[in-house]
Amino acid sequence: MQRKRCLLSYNWVKDRPNYFPLFIKLMKTLTDIKRFNMIEQQIRTWDIFDVTILNLYDKIKRENYVPSAYKKLAFTDVQIPLMNEQYMLAPKQEAKVLQSLKLKSSDLVLHVGTGSGFFAAMLASLSKHVVTMDVFDEFLIEAKLIHQQDNLYNLTYINDDGIFGHLESAPYDVIVFTGGLQQEPVGLREQLNIGGKLFLFEGNKTLMKANLIEKVGSNEYEVKSIFEDVVPLLVSKSKSSKFVF
Repeated sequence: MQRKRCLLSYNWVKDRPNYFPLFIKLMKTLTDIKRFNMIEQQIRTWDIFDVTILNLYDKIKRENYVPSAYKKLAFTDVQIPLMNEQYMLAPKQEAKVLQSLKLKSSDLVLHVGTGSGFFAAMLASLSKHVVTMDVFDEFLIEAKLIHQQDNLYNLTYINDDGIFGHLESAPYDVIVFTGGLQQEPVGLREQLNIGGKLFLFEGNKTLMKANLIEKVGSNEYEVKSIFEDVVPLLVSKSKSSKFVF
């Protein structure tokens, strides 16, 4: 019991000790407790209070998308390594990006940097359709399998370099990059609908700004920095051959 008490020790429970036995009964497994603490201790502390996003972490099981060698890190505040020297965003980074996008069920989303497929699953759960791109086909193949297990079929998988977007399906309501870029590529924001949003991590290996760019007119844009952090740079392969799954 002492171990569980340590995992569940956060301000709300600490201030209401009579509720502790009830919480333990509600948590089915140790995994549920870890997930609960991830939401309360990492995500909420980054001022993420959108209930729809918080509930997604119960619906879409993050641990199913984490490589087997790193399952124990599924709920920790780290960027988890993937193949090809790529990484998953940390949970608080994922949630902060999602909250800033304010996705609608009618949105068409372009997602660049499929990786594990977890962030694409979150996007697909909140929007009408997601076009997700990656230069590594093994990411796309594995992500599609797990998405189908989660009953997510509103995605198109494209094995191609998405650094400059994907004109074939434009315009988009949302374009989001889950890897870093040294600077915003030319022509990306022009692929947005009016009212659409472009999110990207922009900078170098020591400091990046998480920028949100909103198209407010035919040639008018508003740019704001959501937070500062560092994420690995996206891999660009200019000679990659496009393949649609």
